[in-house]
Amino acid sequence: MSDDRRRGDEDGGAGTGVITKTKPKTKKPSLYKVLLLNDDYTPMEFVVHVLERFFNKGRDEATVIMLHVHQHGVGICGLYTYEVAETKVTQVMDFAQQHQHPLQCTMERE
Repeated sequence: MSDDRRRGDEDGGAGTGVITKTKPKTKKPSLYKVLLLNDDYTPMEFVVHVLERFFNKGRDEATVIMLHVHQHGVGICGLYTYEVAETKVTQVMDFAQQHQHPLQCTMERE
């Protein structure tokens, strides 16, 4: 037998290699802005209440956001993942409808 053949038999004929473990790269979820739209009928105090109740804003911060919505036509309530933003929009719209206010709430990708 040749020397090459004997060497192949000695190490079982299997090739050697290095096993590397790669970590999967996780991507951060996209964030969505939840927006309140101004209208001429929803009372300002109701908008402040919505911001306090559904977005955990303090009275002062809620008032600042409400005034921004009133003066500029739209205001950001917060940034959330898709599912959370969708839930908040639904909650606000349902709450406004229950209280017979035309307040509109939407979401858009940041």
